[in-house]
Amino acid sequence: MNKSLIPMGLAAAAMLSSCSTNEIEEMIIEKPTVEVKDGMLTPEVLEAFGRIREIAPSPDGKTIAFTLAYESIEENKSNAEIYTMNPDGSDMQRLTKTASSESGICWFGGDNPRIAFITKDSETEKPQVFSMAPNGSELQRITALENGVECFKISPDETHIIVASPIKPWEKDSTLFNGLEKTTGRLVNDLMYKHWDEWVEEIPHPFLGEFNGKSADNFIDLMAGEPFECPMRPFGGAESFEFTPDGKQLVYVSRKKAGMDYAFSTDSNLYLYDIANKTTTNLTSDNPGYDTDPKFSPDGSRLAWLSMATPKYESDKKRLMVMDMKSGQKRDLTDNWQYWPEEIAWAPDGKSIYFAGYYEGTEPVFKMDVTTCKIDTIAQGMWDYHSVIPMADGKIYAMRHNMLQPDDVVAIVGSEKVTEITNINKDILDQLAEVKVEKHYVTTTDGKQMLAWIILPSNFDPNKKYPGILYCQGGPQQAVSQFWSYRWNFRIMGANGYVVIAPCRRGTPGFGYEWNHQISGDYMGQNMQDYLAATDYMAALPYVDKDHLGAIGASYGGFSVYKLAGIHEGRFAALIAHAGIFNLEAQYLETEEMFFADYDLGGPYWDLNNAVAQRTYAGSPHKFVDKWTAPILITVGELDYRILASQGMMAFNAAKMHGLEAEMLVFPDENHWVVKPQNAILWQRVFFNFLDKYLKNQSQPASQAGEKTAGE
Repeated sequence: MNKSLIPMGLAAAAMLSSCSTNEIEEMIIEKPTVEVKDGMLTPEVLEAFGRIREIAPSPDGKTIAFTLAYESIEENKSNAEIYTMNPDGSDMQRLTKTASSESGICWFGGDNPRIAFITKDSETEKPQVFSMAPNGSELQRITALENGVECFKISPDETHIIVASPIKPWEKDSTLFNGLEKTTGRLVNDLMYKHWDEWVEEIPHPFLGEFNGKSADNFIDLMAGEPFECPMRPFGGAESFEFTPDGKQLVYVSRKKAGMDYAFSTDSNLYLYDIANKTTTNLTSDNPGYDTDPKFSPDGSRLAWLSMATPKYESDKKRLMVMDMKSGQKRDLTDNWQYWPEEIAWAPDGKSIYFAGYYEGTEPVFKMDVTTCKIDTIAQGMWDYHSVIPMADGKIYAMRHNMLQPDDVVAIVGSEKVTEITNINKDILDQLAEVKVEKHYVTTTDGKQMLAWIILPSNFDPNKKYPGILYCQGGPQQAVSQFWSYRWNFRIMGANGYVVIAPCRRGTPGFGYEWNHQISGDYMGQNMQDYLAATDYMAALPYVDKDHLGAIGASYGGFSVYKLAGIHEGRFAALIAHAGIFNLEAQYLETEEMFFADYDLGGPYWDLNNAVAQRTYAGSPHKFVDKWTAPILITVGELDYRILASQGMMAFNAAKMHGLEAEMLVFPDENHWVVKPQNAILWQRVFFNFLDKYLKNQSQPASQAGEKTAGE
């Protein structure tokens, strides 16, 4: 980026950090310089990719704002800055240059447009909402809340702003803690005392403020006195808020439960707040499952949202619901469709709704007629689309990625006319050796056809033999689509000389409700047979070395690896499990979102009359260690409260005590994921070092690996 293009207004923006000017200059992360040798995608090259995080076209469609993040291996962090460009991708300009990431970009101001966003403020030392002119000048701070801002939305009439700001839901007992300012003790008296990767000591609340176009004040807490979250942790954001087009009302999403009730429930609701009357109405009290992502039609007469009908089932079919705001009548527009949306957006004319959704191993863009419920495919192919934004001129903006390249911005005009607007990582991608992705179909043990992606190595030669990897997906109801991952990256696996098979086994969405739901209560059953069928299919390919196969996976994928370790019957020569469930009985008690384990495992292990639960726990991987034969690598994060690091540590200890070759990589500062740049690079290095040791050692086939290591 030519720094001469950066507007002078950025001198003020640079001071948003609480650090000194010299410290800022040292900490600002620029696009890294990386050397690609012999077309090889290394962990260092992977970390050098630019990452588009969000897009926001201006209302007139003449400018697209977006955030672009780069990582610094040396600083061990990433940083996102705001850019703008023309609708065709030309005249790309960087607007911010700060040491802290910018996020939540949106446009306001009508004929005098401005860009609002969140970044760290030097005065309050908290994230606040700021605004600037479209060229990056005229910086103004909009909020100055004591606890900062996590996300926000500005009302369509620009008279109000809704923000999420953290509060303390309860106070410590003054008698017990009196004079003990340095104690680290936490007194716990209910469930949900920790969530995802943090101890629950504060929760977000919705604060509505008056906005004059420059600043906001007179904030009121819409849930004052309620110890509930809004947005919902751990991933809720600004999509939890929606103003009516006239700005007189707003809808917010909350799961108004606490403690044990919160831990065992998915019952979130949409609450309509009348700004003038200060009254709140629950719009979805009749539904016991998740209700999320509210979106008003352009005229405000209808409200659309995503809804799940089944209590405790977080991976239930997402129904596209629409309610007439005058009559209160509700309709499920997807009642006769076996698939479901992942995000929704009204067409400007209010006659249809656009959405992305998983379908047959990819994530196309669809358009649904609100009256007839007719669905048309707008964009498809071997891509995953998301962040769909329809414009008044008929153009649709979105982001898309696949297994071989990360997100870029595209424009969709008409039916399936897709134009790529950005190519952020072209300089790196052009230097990489080619890796191919193929679609295959595997016959399962119950006679069904299962889609499986095959990733072929760089410089693939069909006359050679390559080691193979079975990829086990997490979730468990998570799509094996054309996803791009910075950890489970198929391109880097291909670059390292491996054939990968990624099957869409039972439990993955995109193949209808029955296929998706089958896995619940049957963790040990058909989906494990699907994995073995995929492994045998891969082993039979003429270019795969059947004696040197591995299985890898994270979360439920890590559980799958542990389970396969006891039933693979010599198929695998190496196994890698990250953040996997090893002991199901312990998992039922250790995890924080209890509803998930309660539904998917079938209930508590002490319910001896529950046949589903008893079958589940009887098949727990920890009970089959005596059948483990293959060397195993286990990786965990100690901030992971979804699947505790102790699960992996138990598995490692069991493997070592059983006499197997085993390694364990522990990250004290990571959660369920591995995201810090240096940790991510170490993870990749350990990953391939382990696979190469056991899968590229041609003297030790899988059938002998277990016999050798188990006897040592």
